[in-house]
Amino acid sequence: MSTAQSTTVVARLREALPAEAVLTDPDVTASYAHDMASFCSAGSPAAVVLPRTVEDVQRVLRLATELRVPVVPQGARTGLSGAANAIDGCVVLSLLRMDRVLEIDPVNRIAVVEPGVVNADLSKAVAEHGLSYPPDPSSWEQCTIGGNIGTGSGGLCCVKYGVTAEYVLGLDVVLADGRLLSTGRRTAKGVAGYDLTRLFVGAEGTLGVVVRAVLALRPAPPRQLVLAAEFGSARAAGEAVARIMAAGHTPSLLELMDGTSVRAVNRLTRMGLPESTQALLLAAFDTPQASEELAAVGELCRESGATEVVPADDQAESELLLAARRATLPALEAVTGTTMIDDVCVPRDRLAELIDGVALIAERQALTIGVVAHAGDGNAHPTVCFDASDPDEAARARVSFDEIMALGLELGGTITGEHGVGVLKKDWLARELGPVGLELQRSVRRVFDPLGILNPGKVL
Repeated sequence: MSTAQSTTVVARLREALPAEAVLTDPDVTASYAHDMASFCSAGSPAAVVLPRTVEDVQRVLRLATELRVPVVPQGARTGLSGAANAIDGCVVLSLLRMDRVLEIDPVNRIAVVEPGVVNADLSKAVAEHGLSYPPDPSSWEQCTIGGNIGTGSGGLCCVKYGVTAEYVLGLDVVLADGRLLSTGRRTAKGVAGYDLTRLFVGAEGTLGVVVRAVLALRPAPPRQLVLAAEFGSARAAGEAVARIMAAGHTPSLLELMDGTSVRAVNRLTRMGLPESTQALLLAAFDTPQASEELAAVGELCRESGATEVVPADDQAESELLLAARRATLPALEAVTGTTMIDDVCVPRDRLAELIDGVALIAERQALTIGVVAHAGDGNAHPTVCFDASDPDEAARARVSFDEIMALGLELGGTITGEHGVGVLKKDWLARELGPVGLELQRSVRRVFDPLGILNPGKVL
């Protein structure tokens, strides 16, 4: 976009919106240029717009359609795929100021929220009514509901409670031409027409801009109790996961840390975890019979070769056991200063193969790669540690990322379980979908955005 075109865009935005809603200072707009992904290019936006109303969003999209200006919707920019990255001359549409919880309905167990509501704030608000909103990404204290919907995010509790898509009942969406579309329902059941609501979940802002969401809530569960089991190999831990799930248990959390992650946490926190541990499995239950279920799971872990099983007696001990899992990312970041967090999902019974395969990739590329996984649903996060100032090491980090992607597909998995595609995984999405699937998805995108102005260059 030329300077003259950018000037026109900014002038028209200022005419259509309150003055405080349009940011153009280059030092300020640069802070909105990218999310937290590595190896993803970002451009310079012509302006950043922070709307407060649905009508503001409609004005921006109508103007963008008229002037053929690309629009990049954003939440809190905690994403890890480059989906929120600006492109040169675009309008960044940040939904952070649309942050109201509009309604909490305990009878119908729904909440109606704007996209800028922070996940943790929603959880606190519904807790006052004895309810819970289960999807809990690790960035839940910063990430927004709109961003969660855009990427189809998950979290630690997915093994029992599912991911964001399962809680989005209805949406208000501003389309590329400024029209307002309402999808879905407020009722407990409903199957009228095509499920357009689900189509927008995980679309990463390429089909429309979510401005309101109707979310399902659940009764608040009891406090969970946690068990930690140490294993001498990833294979033994993987066998334990398979046995736990095959026995019909439904833990509220089932997390796995490989030996590299355990040792990194030890170095950072001095927790005193055995250095010989090659895999640490954490299981939790939030049922009235949690102690009994932990005992049964502990026995399954021992049968699978666990070297030690430590069940918590109360909430305080449970929090101590979970501290190692929460410390994993900062511990791996401390290894070399830069991390690249991968996100692959494989069948549960192939998880150990993925972890062992990642260890071979780390050895071949001479890098530290720690793996943590939501073991209950097979979603692993291999975290590549590298020195970003070393070009050779950074190149090997990127190669290792691609090798992990290939391994995940080879094991019958998918390239992303909860972080989305964005810029980072576009090529890999094409491989996973195949030519027919790719063309159909592109055709769907053209129906919603025929001019291609919504988050261009992302996903497809």
